[in-house]
Amino acid sequence: MKLKVCGMKLNTAEVAKLQPDYLGFIFYKQSSRFFEGKIPELPKSIKKVGVFVDHKIIDIVHKIIEYKLDVIQLHGSESPSYCKAIKEADFGYGDQHIYKKHDFKIIKVFSIKDDFDFTILSDYEDVCDYFLFDTKGKLPGGNGYTFNWEVLKDYPSTKPYFLSGGIGLAETESIKEFLNKPESKYCYAIDVNSMFEIKAGLKNIDELKKFKDTICYDERI
Repeated sequence: MKLKVCGMKLNTAEVAKLQPDYLGFIFYKQSSRFFEGKIPELPKSIKKVGVFVDHKIIDIVHKIIEYKLDVIQLHGSESPSYCKAIKEADFGYGDQHIYKKHDFKIIKVFSIKDDFDFTILSDYEDVCDYFLFDTKGKLPGGNGYTFNWEVLKDYPSTKPYFLSGGIGLAETESIKEFLNKPESKYCYAIDVNSMFEIKAGLKNIDELKKFKDTICYDERI
């Protein structure tokens, strides 16, 4: 089990001191957590995730190069062929390849409310490295409430997934219970964002630390 803190913007360096496994930077301009500027120096153990929503592939390529992103999170209606195209994108100029194709992973996000048709995952199996299940809402993410995790009893894949959507301190006991259930077998990471904010993009360090210290007892973390 890993921990991902998404929506980084205003106090990235402070969050990084908590040593989460992933930090997410949102490049979707309509988001209140839209990131621009410079990412502070991060420990090598922390992977940088770029979050995109139906962006042009060339724009994603430029962000991967600019920020040396380790992971690409696709939070829109991206098709399997779109994901494949990113994996096969050319990151070289002439004979000089400045970023190797295999240096980044792809997370494909799927939104859930009360139920979900898991058959749509099959076409993404070979073109994504992880799935992420978030709460369906008005926004692509950061809606601030959880979906019914019991839906994941029907998860048909062995691909590791991120659990996201409105997870905060109040969900601590629920997460512990979930991690002891069969449907959590392929849960690879917990993804948190809006429920640990003082305001959009400004994380509550004390609450994040408490959450990490309480949840990350699990041997998979």
